Amino acid sequence: MKRSEILSRLLVIAGVLLVLSVPLAVHFYEGQGIVEIHGRMAESGGWSPNSIHAQVGVPLHLRLTSDDVMHGFAIGQSDMPAVDVAPGKMTEVTLTFNKPGTYTYYCTRWCGPNHWRMRGTIEVSGGSSDAPQPVSPPLYMTLNLNIDAPHPAIATPTERPSALRGAAFAAMLSSSYLTNDYYRAHSPSQAYLDLRADPALSSLSNPNVWDLVAYIWQSTTTPEGRAEGQRLFARNCSACHGESGGGDGVFSASVNAQTGKFPANFTDPASLLGASPALLQGKILRGGMGTGMPYWGPIFENETIWSIIGYIYTFQFDEVQK
Repeated sequence: MKRSEILSRLLVIAGVLLVLSVPLAVHFYEGQGIVEIHGRMAESGGWSPNSIHAQVGVPLHLRLTSDDVMHGFAIGQSDMPAVDVAPGKMTEVTLTFNKPGTYTYYCTRWCGPNHWRMRGTIEVSGGSSDAPQPVSPPLYMTLNLNIDAPHPAIATPTERPSALRGAAFAAMLSSSYLTNDYYRAHSPSQAYLDLRADPALSSLSNPNVWDLVAYIWQSTTTPEGRAEGQRLFARNCSACHGESGGGDGVFSASVNAQTGKFPANFTDPASLLGASPALLQGKILRGGMGTGMPYWGPIFENETIWSIIGYIYTFQFDEVQK
């Protein structure tokens, strides 16, 4: 056998051994509770690996790095703070789960138009039971809302409603209007028609009634919740919907190119005032079919979603407090 042929065969064998060694190395890391995760823009593959297994009560050690641009890493529906994942550097994170389930990890840095697709799952088993716990259906399902159907406002104001002005008429309101059940199940335009038909409010002008709608929408949320919603909107929604809610974020043109539609414009009364909080909950939880709207159900906890919704309506209503 010629020397060159021997050398070629040795190189082939070495290549095969190298390929075989990769899954063995990954298995070894998982066996030791250590997983190395590489982040890439969604167009280049996203997180790798994008599926991890862990045990309840057993620390899971992650080594995170980026292969292209700056990313962020966080676990959905948890108190874990987001960490930066820089190119060429290792960031170490240790997680311990106290109950079984499927946890979603995601990128918190806007790294491209498909940034939201950078998601992976951690399957956690063990504990007292691996069986999933029963959960109540979200309100939009309980109300049987078709969140993909158009929802134009039945009525719109002629001037921007003010919760401060509405507070002057608050004593005329029935307490039934100031409950979470009413607020979440009705759109502002539906509430306007209900109030306009209420004999106790017949002396009020149309703008006064709209001010009462703004007052209801503020009274059934909290300043702290709206502030939290503003922070989360800026971090997760503004790149598409715009910082001022006008549907003109930095990635809005990319969304339009992919779907033929621009992100929702929350400054348009005809659109937002026709949407109930329950409908917006459905949009956020499940996403919008064919619109490019991501699904955030695995990421945000229930109260977090209501905080974001409370903030979204401030694009239509002036508040008593900013």
